[in-house]
Amino acid sequence: MPKRKIIPYNPKLKELARQLRNNSTKAEIILWQKLKRKQMHGYDFHRQKPIDNYILDFFCHELMLGLEVDGYSHQIIEIQLKDSIKERAMFQFGITVLRFSDRQVLKDMENVLRVIEDYIHTKETQP
Repeated sequence: MPKRKIIPYNPKLKELARQLRNNSTKAEIILWQKLKRKQMHGYDFHRQKPIDNYILDFFCHELMLGLEVDGYSHQIIEIQLKDSIKERAMFQFGITVLRFSDRQVLKDMENVLRVIEDYIHTKETQP
């Protein structure tokens, strides 16, 4: 059995992550309904997971997969720059980040799930 990769954790973000879980957006709640309790092909996802100095909306350690659901504010250039920095940091830890807009989750959940499933299939079939 391969060793589980250790990912840095910032305990100072624990309370903020809890607050974010308790104040989830509608899109996050709807996507969580599809991910929780290992419903996504048996993989265990966590909500608002602190990693290093960031918090991922959803994270699966086994897949090294982060999911981000971006609201309207993510159209602002400064937020996009922060998102880019966050993605680069996750990449350094070996984490792939898939981004979806609130609109995609709310209006096209079928394709959102298909993208996640395609990632899982690719990951499972890699040597």
